[in-house]
Amino acid sequence: MLASRLLSILMLLQTRGRMSAAALAREFEVSVRTIHRDIDQLSAAGVPVFADRGRSGGFQLMDGYRTNLTGLTQSEAETLFLSGLPGPAAQLGLAETLTAARLKVMAALPAKVQPGADRIAARFHLDPVAWFHGAEPLPSLQIVAQGVWSERYLDLRYRRAGQSELRQRKLGPLGLVLKGGIWYLVAQSGKSTRTYRVSAIFDAVMLDEKFVRPKKFDLPEYWQTSSSAYETGLYNETADLCVSKEGFSKLEALGPTVMESARKTANKPDADGWSRCAVPIESVPVGARDLLRLGQDVEVIGPPALRREMADLLAAMLRRHKPMPRVREARAERLPRNP
Repeated sequence: MLASRLLSILMLLQTRGRMSAAALAREFEVSVRTIHRDIDQLSAAGVPVFADRGRSGGFQLMDGYRTNLTGLTQSEAETLFLSGLPGPAAQLGLAETLTAARLKVMAALPAKVQPGADRIAARFHLDPVAWFHGAEPLPSLQIVAQGVWSERYLDLRYRRAGQSELRQRKLGPLGLVLKGGIWYLVAQSGKSTRTYRVSAIFDAVMLDEKFVRPKKFDLPEYWQTSSSAYETGLYNETADLCVSKEGFSKLEALGPTVMESARKTANKPDADGWSRCAVPIESVPVGARDLLRLGQDVEVIGPPALRREMADLLAAMLRRHKPMPRVREARAERLPRNP
């Protein structure tokens, strides 16, 4: 976002001439202070921007200075928005286009600016996939992306979470979102706007029928609203816990919503470092499974159903892990092992 705004400021000053900080702030919907910081960054990068003080003053480029960003194809220009995401760009089939776009931008920069730009590219890398997770198989991503860009309806089959059946869908694609290394398609299904996990989309076909995108639809705004509603609606019950000092820190692995609730409700730790707090859970079975990750550093006080579920799970685990009888030990030894 910052790099895009800096480039846009540079283009505006080149095409419109002198502009005040207030006018630039209105253009980009940021504060005047932010514009001043942006101008400082442009200057530090070697762009000759200077300011005229006074009532009719403003920022402008040195006479004769112009950037040269000609020669970019439409697809290369679109790919610039993914210049920090080589992995996702490759998933979209844009790896070669991204490389060509970067070379053209680098060649268009003034000679004294090029080393700085190349230095940034060599020192910053974004890997959006979480630890211990590989990239998901995405058989339909490129077709879905073409439908989004071309504003054409998609005909596809979709598998809902927890189900094996594939259901036919005709969707009007509104946008793609990459969150936590997972691609999501936001699309219209009938009159509803819904979110679909791209890895669960199969046999996608882009139809000839044009999709009329709603003029007022804002993808970032929709995603922020819908993801917040999803996270809020995910938790249907509350667990009353006693956790040790170590257990309290382990709650962070259950997500920011759980950790925030624990911090807000926790009382003062006792002499042994245990404190009582309340955290949201999705359901009794899911909550018990999640809380087992805290091991011996948690005690469930309530609700009773959750405490019973924890006790049942632990009893089953204890039975499973009793000293192994010789017959069973011999059978286990005969089981093949992965190399």
